[in-house]
Amino acid sequence: MVAILYRMQAGFPGDPNRAHPFSIEPCLVHATTPPTAFGQPVVIDATTNTVRPMVAGDVSSTVIWGITVRPYPFQAPFGTAYGGAAFGAATPAPLSAIDVLRSGYIMGILNAGSAAVKKGSPVFVWTAVTSGNHIQGGFESAANAGNTAALDPTRYMYNGPADALGNVEIICNP
Repeated sequence: MVAILYRMQAGFPGDPNRAHPFSIEPCLVHATTPPTAFGQPVVIDATTNTVRPMVAGDVSSTVIWGITVRPYPFQAPFGTAYGGAAFGAATPAPLSAIDVLRSGYIMGILNAGSAAVKKGSPVFVWTAVTSGNHIQGGFESAANAGNTAALDPTRYMYNGPADALGNVEIICNP
C-alpha cells in the first residue's frame, strides 16, 4: 500500500503515459553494454543489432532507436523480496529482451542539476562518462560541448517541466 500525502509524481521512468497512439517493439539487449534503467534512450549497436545505452562515441547522434519501457508486472530476479521494488527502482534484466518505445509519450528522468525544461524544449543526452549529477545515458536540458548528444528537435522534445524528483515527459515522434 502506498500513501501519497501531497502530490503524486508525474509518472515513473519508462512508463508510456498516453494510451494512444504509441509504438513499442521488443529488442534484444547488448551483451556487454545493456541498458541500465527504464526510461533510458538506446541506440542500435551496429555489429550486434542489439540495443545499448548511449556512450561517448555517440556524441554526434541525433536520432535514437527509442526509450526503454518499464514492464508491468515486473519479473524480479530470483532471491529478491518476491519482486518487491520501490517505485522507479527496478532495473532491466541483463541478457534478455527489452521493450523499446519507438513513438509516443514516455516518462524519463532529467539528470539532477539540469536547468528547468518547458513544453517543446529540445532533448539532450549525456554521453560522456558519469560525472557528479551527469549520468551517462541520462537526459539533460542543455548542450554541453563534447559531453551531450543533441537529439533531433523535430522528433524528440520535452512535454513540460520535470516534477520534484526529475520525472519528465518526453515526446518521441517517428
